Amino acid sequence: MSMRPQIPVTTAESDGGLSFIRQMGIEYVSLMLKPEELTDKAVADAQERLAKYRITVSDALCQPLQKNKSIHLGLAGRDEHIQKFNHMLRVFGRAGIPFTSIAWQPNGILRTGWRVGEHTRGGSSMYCDQKEIMARPNAEDRAFTEEEIWANFQYFLEHVVPVAEEAGVRMALHPNDPPLACMAGIPSLIYNTECYRRAIRLAGRSPALGIKLCVGCWLEAGDAFGDLMADIREFCADGRVLCVHFRNVDARLPVFEEVLCEDGYADMYAIMKQLVACDCGAVISVDHGFAPMEGFGGMTGSFCYPTGFMKGLLWAAEKELGKR
Repeated sequence: MSMRPQIPVTTAESDGGLSFIRQMGIEYVSLMLKPEELTDKAVADAQERLAKYRITVSDALCQPLQKNKSIHLGLAGRDEHIQKFNHMLRVFGRAGIPFTSIAWQPNGILRTGWRVGEHTRGGSSMYCDQKEIMARPNAEDRAFTEEEIWANFQYFLEHVVPVAEEAGVRMALHPNDPPLACMAGIPSLIYNTECYRRAIRLAGRSPALGIKLCVGCWLEAGDAFGDLMADIREFCADGRVLCVHFRNVDARLPVFEEVLCEDGYADMYAIMKQLVACDCGAVISVDHGFAPMEGFGGMTGSFCYPTGFMKGLLWAAEKELGKR
């Protein structure tokens, strides 16, 4: 199966936005839902509306459950939130949605800020200064240990994997971003390839646990994360790659800015060819865009050009490798 370009949307996306997405040749979307939308009816209504534009929900997620502090840090309310997560899995299973996303980042993506960078062509994009990130105080009232983080992940898996398997919904695990071992007093779960291998072993190699292969995170850390080309081959062969985040950065840590595919340090066409050569059948998206410009289509508008560029690389790679 060929990779399937996608764009994230919410249920609030306008008819014009959906029409624009379809005109871009995008047939799949990642549906971002609010907690109150995790019902059979709300999901079915969203699927029905999208179908009018010949758009399919490739995956769905709920941000408060994807990055949940109580679950990740073992805080009060953990079991209640895990029950909500399992409810979400069952709703998605009944709707035929094949996977959802998890990211063991209780405080989300950490960036120094947004700015017009040296390589952003006047656009405002996220940038990261490792020195500034590492100087931040504890995000919580105490520092956590690596053992605690992994124990919390194991607890989550024990309570969720059986439900995911029964519902037929897989979970795509995203790396910590930036991929540093510990930030603001909270150790990262996934900051290199070996962490992914450990997580997969901890899940008993259940197919319920897959990965979001975030090219950007691999590039941010470079060799400290792993050998990207070898890792693509390994995880594709294992059937773990459910989603690819396809973005470039201008440099490796300690300082990087997010840039268009053609403006970063990595050869994104070589990476695309490796994905195609390894028969990756995942959905693929640009992950992050520049800050939307008012009056120019919001988030969908900011994703338009980089998504088209990505689609062009995919088309060319398939053509070159005889898979189109």
